[in-house]
Amino acid sequence: MNASVCDSGELIPVDEAIERLLAHAPPPPSTQQVKTTQALGRVLAGDIFSPVNLPAWDNSAMDGYALCAADLPAEGGYLRLAGRIAAGDAAATALSSGQTVRIFTGAPLPAGADTVVPQERCRVYGQRIWCPPMRTGEHVRKQGEEVTQGALLLPAGKRLRAQEVGLLAAAGLAQVKVYRPLRVCLLSSGDELREPGDHLAPGQIYNSNRHCLAALLQGWGVEVHDYGVMADELAVSRDALALASSECDLLLTSGGVSVGEEDHLKRAIKELGRVDFWRLAIQPGKPLAFGDVAGKPWIGLPGNPSAALITALVVVRPFLLRAQGVTDVSSVPMRLPADFTWAQRNRRRQYLRARLAPGLDGQACVTLHPRQSSAMLSAACWADGLAIVEREQWVEKGALVRFVSFAELMQ
Repeated sequence: MNASVCDSGELIPVDEAIERLLAHAPPPPSTQQVKTTQALGRVLAGDIFSPVNLPAWDNSAMDGYALCAADLPAEGGYLRLAGRIAAGDAAATALSSGQTVRIFTGAPLPAGADTVVPQERCRVYGQRIWCPPMRTGEHVRKQGEEVTQGALLLPAGKRLRAQEVGLLAAAGLAQVKVYRPLRVCLLSSGDELREPGDHLAPGQIYNSNRHCLAALLQGWGVEVHDYGVMADELAVSRDALALASSECDLLLTSGGVSVGEEDHLKRAIKELGRVDFWRLAIQPGKPLAFGDVAGKPWIGLPGNPSAALITALVVVRPFLLRAQGVTDVSSVPMRLPADFTWAQRNRRRQYLRARLAPGLDGQACVTLHPRQSSAMLSAACWADGLAIVEREQWVEKGALVRFVSFAELMQ
């Protein structure tokens, strides 16, 4: 983007900014083999095909009696007990006509059986078992009904959650090929910033962004390199950025991208690389920038804590996930009734701290925190997501609004 658009004061729409970021996402890092037990949060570097059938054989979904459904008359009938099969046992000898076997959940069906009757529906008279009529195949897990051998188990670009780790283990895969964690350097800008536990002099504040953003990044699976706080001096900012760019894959800063006289960060970036844009049509979070430092992508977040959090969730998250090799980086808002009125017309899309509450009809509705300041994190702590109000949009109580949960945005 040319400098005239970057610095003209034009506001970039949020969706356009995200598209531009994704278009400039670097290729994923190199790959490595990791144990499946250590793969949580990692991104698959290739398609995974199942080496086995899941289930590996026909097995029982219930504790009960395995039989051939055709052996039972329409009104039910008696069968001869021919044995017992528990989970872990080898399949028994094939059933003959008129026979049944006691079977337990997960145990393999013997040849000749095609149905399982739950134990509570049977009556036991010594070696004679009365069973009700059953449909063929009831309570049987068929070989390969979940995944067949050779079928795609998980696609490349999938970020592994607990359930994917479990599926890999179920298929007998002890190791998987994943991308190396993205190395992200985190820097804060501001002479007024101090660490929690330090003494505060007049005019100083504790550095919440450093810790909030580090926690977010860890949740997204990146390797955080914390470079601390840069002083509000051009030379200091330039030296810190140059060092970070030599050691990391991507740079993330907070503060220093507004129009204030002491905000030297943007000038330092321009000396080392370029600034593509720095004002978004988003509230909170208008002063946000993207560019590169010595060829490494850089994103500059605003300094206000809530603004930094929300712009990280909305804009930085999809970019970082794509840079890690994740294929699907989108979030999917729900449309729910608003339990509030929004009568302000704004030039920027609003991301309002909100939570879900039960409505009068039992349907979830969206409520707002009374304070929506870009400087306050307490509203985000109260909230469980963000209500999205478009530019120039009025919202009447009961109207549908988009809501995206923190649970989705933070993973």
